[in-house]
Amino acid sequence: MNYLKKWVWGAICLFLTLPSFSQEHPSIMLSKQNTEALRKGVQTYPLLKKSWKKVKSDADKAILESIEVPVPKDAGGGRSHEQHKKNYISMLNCGIAYQISGEKKYAAYIEQMLLKYAAEYQKWPLHPKRKEGHQGGRIFWQSLNDFVWQVYTIQAYDLAHDAISAGNRKTIESGLFEPILKFFTVDCAETFNKIHNHATWDVAAVGMTGYVINKPDYVQMALKGSAKDGKTGYLAQIDQLFSPDGYYTEGPYYQRYALLPFVIFAKTINNYQPELKIFQYRDQLLSKAIQTSLQLTYTDGTFFPINDAVKGKTYESSELVYGVDIAYADIKASAELLDIAEKQGEVVVSDAGLKIAKDLSEGKSKPFVYQSQLIKDGASGNEGGLGILRSGSNEDQQAVLIKAASQGMGHGHFDRLNLLYYDNGVEVFPDYGSARFINIESKKGGDYLPENKTWAKQTIAHNTLTVDQTSNFKANADLAQQSSGQVSYFKADKDLQVFSARESNAYPGVEMSRTTALLKVKELKKPLLIDIFRVNSEKAHQYDLPFWYKGNLVDVAPKIRNYTDQLKPLGSKYGYEHLWLNAEQAVPEKSGYLSILNNKRFYTVHFATNAPLNLKFVSLGANDPDSNLLESKAFLLSSSDSKDQLFFSITESHGQTNSVSETTTGANSMISDLKIITSDPNQASFSFKVKGKTYQYQINYNSKENFIKIN
Repeated sequence: MNYLKKWVWGAICLFLTLPSFSQEHPSIMLSKQNTEALRKGVQTYPLLKKSWKKVKSDADKAILESIEVPVPKDAGGGRSHEQHKKNYISMLNCGIAYQISGEKKYAAYIEQMLLKYAAEYQKWPLHPKRKEGHQGGRIFWQSLNDFVWQVYTIQAYDLAHDAISAGNRKTIESGLFEPILKFFTVDCAETFNKIHNHATWDVAAVGMTGYVINKPDYVQMALKGSAKDGKTGYLAQIDQLFSPDGYYTEGPYYQRYALLPFVIFAKTINNYQPELKIFQYRDQLLSKAIQTSLQLTYTDGTFFPINDAVKGKTYESSELVYGVDIAYADIKASAELLDIAEKQGEVVVSDAGLKIAKDLSEGKSKPFVYQSQLIKDGASGNEGGLGILRSGSNEDQQAVLIKAASQGMGHGHFDRLNLLYYDNGVEVFPDYGSARFINIESKKGGDYLPENKTWAKQTIAHNTLTVDQTSNFKANADLAQQSSGQVSYFKADKDLQVFSARESNAYPGVEMSRTTALLKVKELKKPLLIDIFRVNSEKAHQYDLPFWYKGNLVDVAPKIRNYTDQLKPLGSKYGYEHLWLNAEQAVPEKSGYLSILNNKRFYTVHFATNAPLNLKFVSLGANDPDSNLLESKAFLLSSSDSKDQLFFSITESHGQTNSVSETTTGANSMISDLKIITSDPNQASFSFKVKGKTYQYQINYNSKENFIKIN
């Protein structure tokens, strides 16, 4: 669907005739008409007062230091890189400080800083340590960082604008901002016209600058691409990068990162041209994107780390602070966002931040509710999606994510039907995320490590099936981008939550499906995680289904002994070269269990298959000369010569340990007797016992209405 055709064409035509934009400053996050209210608000509302205190403190520190505009020479994390980052943050803080306090010393700092940049910028060639495979910037090693710099810097200039002399404004605009606009749109034209998060930052920087320094032509380009035909540019990116559910195709980590330029440019558009009703575009899609981004976190605020994610990033990041503030204040989103803002512990000192802080102080907040949901992928919502199953309070919640989405472009991993499991505030079955030490210069300048390709992206690095020790699509991203997983079924009832999906393209001639459920049974306090992975092929293959786990192994059956005097890699490529084989044992009964202790709680994984099975224990670290890989361990359910195979597992969360009192309770699992009764491409049925009571579980793969039965 071409959402641009739904745009109000009369409003678009305004760009063809409008000679200039109103030049009232400030006009982005903080508007001139709200300045007095904001000055009162920072003295009245606790969260705004706290946020303002930090901004002013940082601004006061900045103006006491000498202004440094070093010649760009260092990669990410290096001295010049970090100084230029510090400069744009300091300028923005000083811009806000000027507007709130009225003291011109803050505006003078911005003026002098920008004059130094204007005097030097055009002398700088492309960065000498350009990031491999990326377009180089002038200030930073990749153009992306230059775009980010300008998104922040133009806000600072807008805030200080009226305190800067007319002559110096002309110098700054002609010597810095106009050359930047040319560099971003001409020299970086390839990036500017991409559908990608780098392009989002580029068009936002160009569009915001075009509004602030009154360059309508650049605004048109930012909105509709270099050719101004709507095939690229900001609107096309909203159309193509987000699903109708507000899911960003590159995954939660990059959704968080891309949200800031999307929402702050929307805020700028709305302030300069409210008649365009940008916040209503695609049925308030930007508001949905912010809500979806929050739903893609665990209850501790960390984002589910699928694809190229740096683990540990939370919704406390500045991008989500901007997003939550704008969504609530400008798009009139749910009062649940006030709960998130309170947990973030800060607001942007702005019109939106004023609204958030005021309503929080008036008790309008509602608890943020995490939901079990299907989040569809693809511009039209037809490229698979993510299934999220949740049970329990935010203090002790089980959360399961199954990935059956599209590849996610260049940042995607080869992990169709991947599973993540959280409980008790921790990862139980984790995802590795990316192989990267961001901004640690000694680790390849903070860039992605070679092991991101050889390990982190590969299928075996994830909790999903690898066929013949080969990654999905033979690790060919272009091929993987041509198809997506397919969602078969989703249900989220009180006692039974189910997500089922299939994958037909990852391996030629191999059909895979995964059905995962959280099932409440009256005999147990917490739901069971039930997982059925079915694979069918006309040819025999090796199937490896890993479960990467956190914690310590405390029991296993059949008994298994680690190799004590030798280690060898499990394979030679597709990530297998990085795995030490620690132990291997045939499973004579085609079933067994493992018990893991993690964060003082036990997790017992019972498993059964319908074909001969080996149990393998592996750890990460082989062929890692620079110690780049993080400590990780897994057990593999492995079958060496099967056409059709069904892996049936139940994970029970139970018991606890107390190291202070040295007590242990509930250490023994209540699950037993897993059996596969029938299995074919149309139907599968199973049974298991809970404290001696038999439960039977049936999947009808071809029935939407009667997909699953529990007896």
